[in-house]
Amino acid sequence: MRWKLSLQAKADLRRIGHRIARSDPRAAEAWIDKLEERVRLAGQSPGLGRKVPEIDRDDIREAIVGNYRIVYFVDAKVITILTIFEGHHLLPELDLPDGSAAGPADSRDHSRSR
Repeated sequence: MRWKLSLQAKADLRRIGHRIARSDPRAAEAWIDKLEERVRLAGQSPGLGRKVPEIDRDDIREAIVGNYRIVYFVDAKVITILTIFEGHHLLPELDLPDGSAAGPADSRDHSRSR
């Protein structure tokens, strides 16, 4: 199956690489290679990743690499890597390839009164 990086995922990879490279350029290159390898694996076997718990949709999955979460959208023809971020951060709002959005707010219960 084909895979591609969203603009957000490309920016995430650059940001991660630059941050690590400040202290160890070789480690940054190795880490980015590791993340990219896991991205390729997601493209080959999208079902290996788990559903993103904050969203609970079968077509939005994630893979964990070290402290990072790789979140991707599964379509019949292509896997789109949506974002890559450190797992201790909150899941950002996601812009999906179909023009819709998804994120943690989708699962909140807004019916409670204060």
